[in-house]
Amino acid sequence: MITSMERLRAAVNGTPADRIPVFCNLLDQGAKELGLDLESYYTSGEHVAEAQLRMLRKYGHDNVWSLFYVGKEAELLGCKQILFASEGPPNVLDFVIRTLEDIDALEVPERLEEHPAFTEQTRCFEILRHEIGGTVPICSYISSSMTIPAMLMGMERWLELLLLGPVEKRDLLIAKCHEFFVREVQACRAAGADIIVYANPFGSTDFVPMNIFTSLSLPWIIRDIQAIGPAGVVYYCGMARMNDVIATVREQTGLGAYYVSPLDDLAEAKQMIGTQGLTCGVINDIRLIEWTPDEIRQEVKRMMATGMPGGHFLFGTGVMPYCIPEANIRTMLDAAYEYGQWLH
Repeated sequence: MITSMERLRAAVNGTPADRIPVFCNLLDQGAKELGLDLESYYTSGEHVAEAQLRMLRKYGHDNVWSLFYVGKEAELLGCKQILFASEGPPNVLDFVIRTLEDIDALEVPERLEEHPAFTEQTRCFEILRHEIGGTVPICSYISSSMTIPAMLMGMERWLELLLLGPVEKRDLLIAKCHEFFVREVQACRAAGADIIVYANPFGSTDFVPMNIFTSLSLPWIIRDIQAIGPAGVVYYCGMARMNDVIATVREQTGLGAYYVSPLDDLAEAKQMIGTQGLTCGVINDIRLIEWTPDEIRQEVKRMMATGMPGGHFLFGTGVMPYCIPEANIRTMLDAAYEYGQWLH
């Protein structure tokens, strides 16, 4: 039987397989799977790994996650408090940077794998690698150099510093976050990550205007990717649109995989990426909360008809809100397996 890893390689290479790979990003759902509240769930790498494996067996999709919550990155840089919601992703409550002087004092840990906040992620990796290593892609979510500051000082204050300066403080902070980014990627790869999801909303002109993308975002995207290499890296803009930057990012970085926003024209993205990379078509999974089974199936069918011709295509989900009914998750995945068959 073909493995998920083989299915993914076939999609990347444009070679035959039974069906296209289907990535379902089930994160907070793991707490529900184990009957735990989110705060208890995320205290343990064993909890996260076990839930990822259970959901993999339950639904049959093609990826697992080492990700706990995005605020973990802030914890690695000194955040002391995370706010846990009852039905949604945890958020940073304690900002590390409150004054410009705090930027000077910010220290990047030398060895993340030895940091107490990374211990449980290491345990999660160990279990996943032991159970499904080499057969199912293990994904890690890594925030870009320009994105990490928002977790350290809040989005409003970071945008103010980014756009208005002082420039020397802005550049110092991004440089420190770049150093952290590189070390985090290295630590995750060493622990067992197969895929690095390069998360950068500042890499979309939905988030910053094109002149800011060109003058600020792009140089740091290039620097980030040059430092870690493009292999196994997926360009992701936090569900914001990317079609108007794909060609530039490809030319400047060599990145081949793009997690296209549901707001983008999928046919246009597929045409631009073509056979030189992997187009990841992403369903608008927020709508899964309320869509009927027929609406779900029709949307999956439409996406497959658009993305599959010529191969080099993956079907994926985005943030997968905690409150999506389990039946709708099942309907979406069953439709993806049906319409994603190459012999269909």
